[in-house]
Amino acid sequence: MRNIRKSAPGEIAGYPVTAQRRLLLDLIREAGGHIDAKEIYRRASSRDESISLATVYRGLRLFKELGLVDEIRLGEVRGYYEIKRSVEHQHLVCKRCGKVIEFESPLIGEMVAKAQRAYSFNVTKAELYLEGYCQECKKKDS
Repeated sequence: MRNIRKSAPGEIAGYPVTAQRRLLLDLIREAGGHIDAKEIYRRASSRDESISLATVYRGLRLFKELGLVDEIRLGEVRGYYEIKRSVEHQHLVCKRCGKVIEFESPLIGEMVAKAQRAYSFNVTKAELYLEGYCQECKKKDS
């Protein structure tokens, strides 16, 4: 991670706050959850035709580096982005429609604490996702 220096007005950690970066962050916030880079690009290009997919990926990489967003890999290779939160949470992922549902469980914290004690290991991040079928997709199978 780069050394983050004090920012001047109009900067975040020494990086200019461009209109496109502001747009990307706004879109991630507006999504209210998990959104992938291609969907961010689709929404961004409808508001700013000059934005490129490369700009989206560069912006996401910068936001991750600065700790503004989290990238979560759920299932396959596609990453989802969300505004960084202070509370640990897990994910349920529908295998049919791709819907992502967040949930919190004290059991995860207990499991992490137990693993840290048992193996003298400092856990810095725990990710869990469960795959299955959401209520709507389950109804379609009935």
